[in-house]
Amino acid sequence: MHPDLSAPPAHPSGTGAQAAAEREEFMSFFPQIVRDLTEGGLGHPEVGDAAARLKEVLEYNGPGGKCNRGMTVLAAYRELAGPGQQDAESLRRALVVGWCIELVRAGTGGGGAGGVLPALLEGIGLDAINDALLLESCVYRLLKKYCGGHPYYVHLLELFLQLKWGWGFHCTVDLTRFSEQRYKAIVKYKTAFYSFYLPVAAAMYMAGIDSKEEHDNAKAILLEMGEFFQIQDDYLDCYGDPKVTGKVGTDIEDNKCSWLVVQCLHRVTPEQRQILEENYGRKEPEKVAKVKELYDSLGMRAAFQQYEDSSYQRLQELIRTHSHRLPKAIFLGLAQKIYKRQK
Repeated sequence: MHPDLSAPPAHPSGTGAQAAAEREEFMSFFPQIVRDLTEGGLGHPEVGDAAARLKEVLEYNGPGGKCNRGMTVLAAYRELAGPGQQDAESLRRALVVGWCIELVRAGTGGGGAGGVLPALLEGIGLDAINDALLLESCVYRLLKKYCGGHPYYVHLLELFLQLKWGWGFHCTVDLTRFSEQRYKAIVKYKTAFYSFYLPVAAAMYMAGIDSKEEHDNAKAILLEMGEFFQIQDDYLDCYGDPKVTGKVGTDIEDNKCSWLVVQCLHRVTPEQRQILEENYGRKEPEKVAKVKELYDSLGMRAAFQQYEDSSYQRLQELIRTHSHRLPKAIFLGLAQKIYKRQK
């Protein structure tokens, strides 16, 4: 078990009543998001159908999931902003930016029935493309409406455009193309940037922290944290208790370029690789079981535990080195939330 981190949790790792209150505050703002995006057109005969469809898409996809990314924007903003920046309108803008991130999540991998982009990949069709484009347009409409007159508006646009570029990294490729380099690219652009750096960076810009040095320092810490989070997620997909995680993992069946299979490929003999090639990415339970048996024989549980300990130490060093001008509590709070998690 890791020792306690050296500072009390920041808002992002709040527990119990505090966490419930933060979630309630965040969720209670969602109806305003829907009104901002649809009310002007619902009663208009020429665009009423389109506005009604948008309202349906928002309400189906938006509120799903834990909303941790969106809530982190508001929590980090409260840590970073000075007393004169904590007025109701400034906090409202932080809520809006948080919901923009959640709308991105809804369009690419979460919310509702798993997000509209996964729905497209499962063959649902052109409706999924339309819904994804609707949600993307909502993000930029909200940013312009609430943040367009502020100096940090361009920075926020650049952050979201960087995120959009990262959507091109896919997690399912042929087994022969799995590599450490590909895996790290997937993690960097599909998890670490989006889930960790983006919410904190947005809050930094909104609080007036816009120097390249400070953003580079925050990114160094948060990308490390995001990489660990994804590797931990891959491990729990295979070894987590479904009663705790709330889901049955399917990375093996889905042919995902996960940390476990990449590490496995580094360790296998030619005979073991043949087993992997014959069984990975197959839906049959007996083939999935053979992959898990191979993981066990190669000591993947111990490999993850070793990685977790070394990642924890690296993160502590990064926080010591790079958070001189930023509150350590932001990073320590996020770290407390994810290390040794079981779901």
